[in-house]
Formats: sequence, C-alpha cells, structure tokens
Amino acid sequence: MLNFKRPSGTSRGVLTEKETWFIILEKDGKRGVGECGILRSLSVDDKPDYEEKLQWTCNNIHLGEEQLWQELIEFPSIQFGVEMAFRSLKSESPYLLFPSEFTRGEQNIPINGLVWMGEESFMKQQIEEKLQQGFNCIKLKIGAIDFKKELDLLAFIRSNFDAKIIEIRVDANGAFSKSEALNKIHKLSDFKIHSIEQPIQKGQADSMSDLCITPPIAVALDEELIGVFGIENKRALLQKIKPQYIILKPSLVGGFKGTEEWIAIAEELGIGWWATSALESNIGLNAIAQWTFLQNNEMPQGLGTGGLYTNNFDSPLEVVNGELGYNDKLNWQFDL
Repeated sequence: MLNFKRPSGTSRGVLTEKETWFIILEKDGKRGVGECGILRSLSVDDKPDYEEKLQWTCNNIHLGEEQLWQELIEFPSIQFGVEMAFRSLKSESPYLLFPSEFTRGEQNIPINGLVWMGEESFMKQQIEEKLQQGFNCIKLKIGAIDFKKELDLLAFIRSNFDAKIIEIRVDANGAFSKSEALNKIHKLSDFKIHSIEQPIQKGQADSMSDLCITPPIAVALDEELIGVFGIENKRALLQKIKPQYIILKPSLVGGFKGTEEWIAIAEELGIGWWATSALESNIGLNAIAQWTFLQNNEMPQGLGTGGLYTNNFDSPLEVVNGELGYNDKLNWQFDL
C-alpha cells in the first residue's frame, strides 16, 4: 500500500492510499520486476478475482509475454506488469528497460505540474509552488469545489502569467453534466485553456462527440478509453467522438502494446495525444517515462507523480525545472 503524503482530491473522492502489486521474474541469476498499477474504482480490472488472476498469471508465466497479453485482455494493469517484468528481465539492469538519452541523463521529458483538488487556499498554494518550481505547463483537477472558485483560481494564474508563459490544462474527471458542460467550457475558455480532459462521464459518446465539434477549448479523452478492447473498437470510438486529444495511461489501457494501438489510430485520424502515469510507484513511473521518451512527443507529458507518497522506492527519477530527468548518481532502493 502506497500512502499519500496528504489526502489528494479528485472529483471521484479523496485518496489516502494506493494499492499496487509487483510481479517478480527470476531466471539464470537475473531478476525482472513489473508493476501492476490497479486504480480501484477506475481500472476496468477492479474485480473481485483480481488477486486470483494475478496468481493465475504467475502460475502460467511459461506461456510467455505475447500469449499472456492476449489472455489478460480484460486485465490491462496486469498486462502492463507482465510486459514490464519480461522487459526488465531481458535488460542489462532490472530498471533500464528502454536505454536512451533520457536514461543517460542527457535529455529530460517536459511534464505538467499537477494541482490537486482541495480548498481554494490549498490549490492556490500548489499553483504558486508549481510556478516557483519552473513548470510552464500546469494541470488543474476541477469539478470538486465551487466552479466560481475554480474560475477565480484560473484568473489568479492568468493575472500573473499569460498563455505564452504558462500553459493550463484542466481535468474534470467527468464532473460536468451533459446540460452544463458546454456553458462551463465557454467560461473556462476566457482563460486561454489548452485543453479539458473528460468534461462529462464516459459512455456518452453522442454528447461527447457534440462537445468535440469546434469546441472553445480542445477536448481530451481519458476515462473514455478505459475498457475499450480491440483495435476495431478503439478506432470506432475515436471516429465517432473525434476528440482533439487522447490521454494514455499504460496501466489502464493495456500496457505499452495497448497504448501503441491507441497512438497508431490517433495519428492515423489526426488526433493528438500524450502519456500519463496513473499513480504508480517509481517502479512503474520509471518504465512509463523511459518508454514515453522514445515516442518523440514534444508535448508536456503527465509523469510527475513519484513524490506523492511517504513510502515510495528511492530512484534516479527527479523533477527539475518542470521536467522529469534521470540522475544516474542516485540509486534504486527496491526491496521486495
């Protein structure tokens, strides 16, 4: 159980801890580690038999990565853990899954600074901290406090920094109703917002499609992608809604292979994307960051969650001036 340093609010409630599971592979004196980053209440594989499925996976590890990925299609977080564990086992080091200029400490990944929901004073404090830390892209979770107060927070940012200096993304986590969404998006657009994630709850494709027709703010799908299996179903969803962006969390959409399927379809349809971690420990964040760097996407990514927990694993990952870097002078501390 990963314990939050302080309760973290979303429109679905307040998080105080996060369950996570690890798959450890051992062969010929080498070790591989994969993280199954389930998010209870959000992951499609939040099922009563989750632990049983993990045990089945371990009992059938001889099937290999490809066949297991197919067998685990409805358990995307386990797909991710399996992919990661096999990649880790094959690698020169268990933590060096995708060697690159990033893992050599030569280049960093621009990321957004995440501002959690909470009282207005707490959100304002977080915004000020993110600006001091050198972020030029800030993501605010909205939808949990009074909308007028949220607009005031945006006004506070814009009174000090224009859109050329600070890019603002907002994430509603499906908090708006169908009837109010467009009006609220218009009000948000006064503050030159880059994009809004998941303005209404998933599963309302017609309404979401309407919001994506020449919106005042670009619309990004997030939760909408969870639980959509198979390339044809993925393509049908994106063709139907035609969002401006999609946001990809490997733990929630089938690991790297599942994420790459979404990217291929999005690029074919002219839809932008970026990658985001889903509250994994530094083990999972490390794998996602290394993979993300190789995708050559220059937009700020959503990869800065490693510092949320009191009991995370020490790692070379560090956030410097609004970017995620890999400091090889820092050591891994993973004891399982």
